[in-house]
Amino acid sequence: MAQFFTVHPEQPQPRLMHQAAEIMRGGGLVAFPTDSAYALGGHTGDGGLLDRIRRIRNVDARHHFTLLCRDLSEIGTYARVDNAQYRLLKATTPGPYTFILEATKELPRRLLHPKRKTIGLRVPEHPVVAALLEALGEPILSSSLILPGDELPMTDAEDIRDRLGKLVDLVIDSGGCPGEPTSVIDLSSGSPELVRAGRGDLSPFGLTAD
Repeated sequence: MAQFFTVHPEQPQPRLMHQAAEIMRGGGLVAFPTDSAYALGGHTGDGGLLDRIRRIRNVDARHHFTLLCRDLSEIGTYARVDNAQYRLLKATTPGPYTFILEATKELPRRLLHPKRKTIGLRVPEHPVVAALLEALGEPILSSSLILPGDELPMTDAEDIRDRLGKLVDLVIDSGGCPGEPTSVIDLSSGSPELVRAGRGDLSPFGLTAD
C-alpha cells in the first residue's frame, strides 16, 4: 500500500517534503495536490514512470505530459521561449495554466509528444507543490489525476488512497483542491491557441472560453 503523508496546506513540513522527494528520486509515483486538482508525478529520469501513469490514466503515447517547474527560468531550460511568449508567461505564472511549448534538447525524447516534439509546462501556485519542487531541485513530470470513466480530476486524498493505494507509492494530503483542471494554452505555433478551458483568466492570451 502507498505511504500517506498529511502535510500543512500552507507550511508543509520540510521533513515530509524531503521524504517525498526521495521517494520520487527512487522511482516512486506520487499523488499530490495542486492549485487545480490532484496530479500524479515523479522523477523525469525514471523510464518506467510514463508507462505507470499511462496505465492508471488509460491514455496512449499521444498524451501530453506536463513538467511542473519552480519558476519561469526553469521553464526556459526545457522549452524554447521567445520574447512575446516570455511576456505572457511572466504575466501569468505562477497560476492555473499549462503551456504547450516546443521542447529543447534538455528533455529526453520519450517525454515529448511523438509528432510535435512539444511538452506541457506549468508553474503551479500551491505551497505544497512549491515545497516539493524545492526539495527535489528539478521539475516534476506529471499528469492530472483523472481516472478512466471520470469526467473530473480527483480532489480527495482519502479517495485516492482507496482507489489507487496499490498503484502509487505515496499520497500527499493537504486538504481539498478546487477540482477544476488547468486551462491549457498552446503557444508552440506563435499566437496562443486554447486547447482546454479550465481555471484561470483567459483574457491575457486574447482568448475566451466560448
